[in-house]
Amino acid sequence: SLVRRLAADKGWKLDRPALFDQDRLLIEALIEPTRIYVKSLLPSIRAGKVAALAHVTGGGLLENIPRVLPDGAHAMVYADAWEQPRLMAFLQAQGNIEPGEMARTFNCGVGMVLVVEPDKVADLTGELEAAGETVLRVGEIVAGERGCTVKGLQGTWSAREAWSATHNA
Repeated sequence: SLVRRLAADKGWKLDRPALFDQDRLLIEALIEPTRIYVKSLLPSIRAGKVAALAHVTGGGLLENIPRVLPDGAHAMVYADAWEQPRLMAFLQAQGNIEPGEMARTFNCGVGMVLVVEPDKVADLTGELEAAGETVLRVGEIVAGERGCTVKGLQGTWSAREAWSATHNA
């Protein structure tokens, strides 16, 4: 994997504090388990408040989100809507990885994406925050070829200029 290659090429000491977080060993940051969202999401799913959801794992934002969209729906994700986690920024800098490739490879700090009708957003946001979740509005669904575009402004994810990356399913 990309992270294993980076660790080998850069000679990272996995048993030492992470350069981006002195309170954690690098190995702890790299192998942090995937969050499980069932307990927080199940009541809202059963109540019909969620149209679709994508657990963002391998394939990153670009490949995971389109899997839950119907034909004719395209997700527009705005990378400046949230702060890139320090681990992601570290990996990007160490590997000299372009922002679009980050969106294609990693979840970039967004582990679960919910597709929600606009009139249900406020209610669902309140429920999920009450359940202890951090809720971010990261984009919108527009008419178009089934897929996903992630875009960022200059400076977003260390980009030298505005950028976008698209994956059509």
